[in-house]
Amino acid sequence: MGHPKPPPRRRAAAGAFAALLLVALVSGTGARAAPSPSPSPSTPRLDPRITEIMSKPEYRHAQWGLLQTEPDDGRVLHSLFPGQFFIPGSTAKLFPVSGTWQTLGADHRFVTPLYEVGKRSGETLIGDLDLVAQGDLTLGGRTRPDGTVAYTDLDHTYANDFPGATLTPENPLAGIDQLARQVRDSGITGVDGDVIVDNRLFAPDPVLDPTPTPLIINDNLIDLLTTPGDRAGAAARLDWRPKVAPYEVTSTVKTVAAGGPTNVTVTATDGGTRIRLSGTIAAGAAPLLRTSPVTDPAAFGRTALIEALARAGVEVTSPATGPNPAARLPRDYDGRPRVAAYTSPPYEQYAKLILKVSHNLGANLDICLLAVTTGSHQCADGFPVLAGFLDRAGVDRRQVELMDGRGGNPADRATPRAVVRMLAYWQGTPDARRFREALPILGVDGLLAENCRDCAARGKVFAKTGAAVGGDALNDRLSVGAITIAGYLDKGGGRFDTFYAGVTGASTASADPAGILAIANDLALIAAHLQESPP
Repeated sequence: MGHPKPPPRRRAAAGAFAALLLVALVSGTGARAAPSPSPSPSTPRLDPRITEIMSKPEYRHAQWGLLQTEPDDGRVLHSLFPGQFFIPGSTAKLFPVSGTWQTLGADHRFVTPLYEVGKRSGETLIGDLDLVAQGDLTLGGRTRPDGTVAYTDLDHTYANDFPGATLTPENPLAGIDQLARQVRDSGITGVDGDVIVDNRLFAPDPVLDPTPTPLIINDNLIDLLTTPGDRAGAAARLDWRPKVAPYEVTSTVKTVAAGGPTNVTVTATDGGTRIRLSGTIAAGAAPLLRTSPVTDPAAFGRTALIEALARAGVEVTSPATGPNPAARLPRDYDGRPRVAAYTSPPYEQYAKLILKVSHNLGANLDICLLAVTTGSHQCADGFPVLAGFLDRAGVDRRQVELMDGRGGNPADRATPRAVVRMLAYWQGTPDARRFREALPILGVDGLLAENCRDCAARGKVFAKTGAAVGGDALNDRLSVGAITIAGYLDKGGGRFDTFYAGVTGASTASADPAGILAIANDLALIAAHLQESPP
C-alpha cells in the first residue's frame, strides 16, 4: 500500500534552524546533578551516571527520550517516552539509507555510460559524446585502489561549518579521467561535435537541501586549502581542486603571528566560477579547508570531461566551457554504441560514507534514487517507496515524519520506538553485520572517532548521531532542537542491543559552540554507559 505523496510546496516549509551533524566531539564528564529523572517502574533502573547527565542544569527545561531493547525478543530494558516524537537530526538518515540498501541491494553498482551519437570517420567521431548520469555519488572521486570508498572523520562537506575538516587523497576527477581513457582506447582521437551530459535521470528538487543532481563530481564542491606562509606577513599558500575551467581561484589571505586570528572568507562571483579568499591565518596553524559550490554541475561535468579527453589524446572541436547543450540529446540510446562506462563501488560503500560522516547530499540522493526505481523523474516519488519499505520492515511509519533524507527539514520527526525498530529490523537480515559496521564506531571512526577513546565502551558502540541546533538571539545562547544517537551496543557473546537516546529543548549557557559539543558528548557518554552496564 502506497504512502500519499505530500504536496511539493508543503515540503518547502522554511525552518528556524538547520539540522547539523555535530563533529569532533570532546570527551567530558557530568557536572553537578539536579534531581534525577524517574525510570519506568517496568524497566531496570538507569545507570546513575546516566541520570546524573540527564539532571544537568542545561537540561532543566528539556525532554529526554531513551529506549534500549534486547535483540532476541525485543524486550525493553530501558525506556523514557519511547512513543513521543523527537526531532531526529541526522539519525533520520537511518531510514533512507536502509530503504535504498534493501531496494537496490548492498552490492548494487552504478554504471555511468558514455555513448557516441553520430558516425565515425576513421578515428574521428562526427557527432556527440553523451555522458548519461546515473546518480553515482562519487564517480570515482573517493575510490581507493581496493575498491572501497575513502572518507575522513570530518568530511570536506562540513568544512565551512566546523574547523578540522580534511580531504581524502583520491583524485576527484578519477572517474572522468577513466571515461576519457576508455574513449581513446575505443579508437577515437577526435570528436567533431560536442560533449553533453544527459542529466535526465531525475529533476533536481530544491526542497532537498543540499540538492542532489544526477551527475555529482566532488560532491558538487570546489575544495580550497589555505596553508600559512613561512612567517608573519607572508602570503598564505593556496591549493584548490578540482581544477576545471572556467573556475578560477585567487587569494589575498595573509599569515599573522602564531596564536593570531585565523579567519578566511570565501566569496564567489560570475555564477560561482570566480572564487576569492581573503582574511588571515596564523603562522604554524594547520591547513584550513573551505569549499565553494559548483552552481551548474552538468556544465561543470561537461567541461571536466572535455578537458580529460584532451589529456587522454582526444580533441573535441566544441569549446570546453559554456552551458551544457542538453537540447541536442536524443530521445534514447537504443542502438547507439557505448564507448565507455564507469562502474561504481557497491552501494554498501556509499551507505558507509553517508553514515560514517553524515553525508547530507548522499542521504538526500537516496530519496531520488528510490524514485528512479519506479521510473519517476521526481525525487518526491521516492517517499512512497521508502514508506513501502518501512511497512515491510515492521516500522510504524505513523511514528516517522520525513520531508528529506538527511534529517534537516524542520518538519522531520521520529519516535525512539520507530528508530529502534528500524535498527532491530537489520538484525534479522543477512547484512546485519555489514550495516552495523557502516555506522560510526565509538572512539574509532566517523563522527564518533574522538569520543570515549579511553573508556571501556570504545569500539563497542555502533551508532548514528544527529543534531538540530539554532540560535537564541533573545538570550545570546544556542538552542538545541535535538541531539540524538541511535545504534547498537555490543554486550558480548554476539549480543547487540538496539538503543536510542535523545534530548530536545536543551540550551547552552552562551553562544559558544563548545556548549553544543558538550551536550553531544553527553549523548555519546550515555551510549557508553548503556554498553558498560551489566547485561
